[in-house]
Amino acid sequence: MVRFPIEPTRTALLLVDLQRVFVEGTPWAAPDGPAVAKRLARLAGICREHRITVIHTAHVVRTDGSNTGIMREIVPLIADGLIDESNPLAELHPLADFRSEDILVRKPRFGAFHGTDLELILRTAQIDTLLIGGIATHVCCDTTAREATARDFKVLFLSDGTACFSLPGTGTGPVEADDLQRAVLATLAFGFGEVLSVDSAIHRIRNGSM
Repeated sequence: MVRFPIEPTRTALLLVDLQRVFVEGTPWAAPDGPAVAKRLARLAGICREHRITVIHTAHVVRTDGSNTGIMREIVPLIADGLIDESNPLAELHPLADFRSEDILVRKPRFGAFHGTDLELILRTAQIDTLLIGGIATHVCCDTTAREATARDFKVLFLSDGTACFSLPGTGTGPVEADDLQRAVLATLAFGFGEVLSVDSAIHRIRNGSM
């Protein structure tokens, strides 16, 4: 499997959608959302110490529905207004530990690159490597990782810095969160980047890029 260097000036920590609706207390929250958010907040603190850019995303849509498109027909949480920009549940969770020096990217779709200026931010800062964590592994994190790889960014996907919620399935029974997590991690490691733990990322940041 690939192993990418972590060079602080060329790396960003991308924290995907650590919003109240996804961290805890709703059907769309990952069961271990708070634990993942705390783990990522620790990593973010270390990244700031080493001058690694910290970027948060928030999946939000216009309250009037003007930019929801077909997603409103497909995804119940969008139809129900749970990620409307005016809904408190769409705000970053306090455990995300957003700081004034961090960057916030508001995105209208699952991937963090579509319809945003994220790529412009990264290219301007000469960043070519992304540490990706957040919720949910199998939706917005996975989509963002694939988008990043397609743009030739080096992706380091955090195995225990991401989390899933279960899905009802398509007539063959539900798919549990743990199974989804394993499947996404295996797929990303096969063709889209490096998969590593938060502790491994911290060790490499503190002790040199490799």
